[in-house]
Amino acid sequence: MLALLGLLTVPAVRADELYSYRDSEGVIHFSNVPTERQYRRIAVWKTTRDGVTQIVIRGSDRVQRARLVFSSAAARLYEPHIVAAAEKYRLAPALLKAVMSVESAGNRYAQSAKGAMGLMQLMPGTAREMQVRDAWDPAQNIEGGARYLRQMLDLHGQDLDKALAAYNAGPQAVRRSGGEVPNIRETRDYVRKVQEHYNHFVTER
Repeated sequence: MLALLGLLTVPAVRADELYSYRDSEGVIHFSNVPTERQYRRIAVWKTTRDGVTQIVIRGSDRVQRARLVFSSAAARLYEPHIVAAAEKYRLAPALLKAVMSVESAGNRYAQSAKGAMGLMQLMPGTAREMQVRDAWDPAQNIEGGARYLRQMLDLHGQDLDKALAAYNAGPQAVRRSGGEVPNIRETRDYVRKVQEHYNHFVTER
């Protein structure tokens, strides 16, 4: 785990330099210099801020488990902020961890092409509405995301799928879809992934 987390702070490297495989005992191995035939390329890298490297992991069951390694480590790192926001807005901590994992994989410096920022990927307008002064501050970002998620749950009758769809695509998209999860592939994938991560964090020991 320590070696894995250390990869997050190295300078930017080429897109083909991270490989992984899972051995017969279920241990996931990572390397930027693969020495075994079973290694497979799993990620692209991009330096985002202050030398911190964001890892975008490609899809597969094996890589999904690898992504959860990153997500779980980040969740433990920000546990006090997650618990405080969950208690304040009456949410399950596992749900906030799941949203944070899918939104940013626990990278506090993540920024989308559309300008969403931080752990919970708050858009600038949403951050202002949620009274977040510094969207790069983990505590403020997590609280802002929790507050917005609570609003989406209240707006959609505590229906988690609809609330997550609204968090991803905006409440207007849900409204235009007749109050249902929009038939948008990205949004449907987002809802599914958050639910999968939620189940992981609920059962994680």
